[in-house]
Amino acid sequence: MSNEILTQQDGQVLRVTINRPEQGNGMTDPMVVELTAIIREAPKTSQIVVLRGAGKEFCIGRAGMGGPPANPAPHPPEAYNRRNESDIVFDAYGAMRASPIPVVAVIQGKALGFGCAIAAGCDVTFASDTATFQVPEMGHNILPGMVMSSFIDRVTRKAMSYLVWSQNIVSAERALSYGIVSDVFPAAQLDASVEAFVASVLKAPPIAVRGVKEFTRVAYDMPIAGAVDYARNLHSLLNTSSEMRRKH
Repeated sequence: MSNEILTQQDGQVLRVTINRPEQGNGMTDPMVVELTAIIREAPKTSQIVVLRGAGKEFCIGRAGMGGPPANPAPHPPEAYNRRNESDIVFDAYGAMRASPIPVVAVIQGKALGFGCAIAAGCDVTFASDTATFQVPEMGHNILPGMVMSSFIDRVTRKAMSYLVWSQNIVSAERALSYGIVSDVFPAAQLDASVEAFVASVLKAPPIAVRGVKEFTRVAYDMPIAGAVDYARNLHSLLNTSSEMRRKH
């Protein structure tokens, strides 16, 4: 494990920190692969993941995004090979969605490109009132398919179109209205608010916490009638389990 992504096991909480503050926590491809592996392994030891960035920024995007390649290929890559390279990022978003435990993002400073997509992709996202969000890819002649894939079941259609086409920087409050962020707090209150939320999750039976994640992951892709029936079955199944009757 590199020192560019730090992990700390704090009881049932896995605290993950993107640790390249001098580079605005810009993520290299190896870092993205490492983050994906961490999230996939987290349920073995933890009931919740808390993800943040070191220093003043959350994540300014992928390292080198928009710049010339360090070692340009003599010919453009074939589309299929390019897709395999892109899967590094798509897999990271998929790991957040597929994780059976909540993945929580804590946003301070800038969340740009990949950082903005992570903020949207996590289950719950807390932001400082000084945080800012942007999807700058179009300005670098890049169609942001990766970011849009993270937004698709989180962000409204009009908001996604506006963010992608305008490349405008938006405030935390605006990101809240778009669905990227769950709640916004003054910077001085951010950490305490996050810890209060984590404590409330840990008070609940783990089976119930995972049941909520399962429902939110699956039900939004179902017809309404099917989602309601799924909720009825999940309600009966989990609330009658012995795990729900234990004191935690």
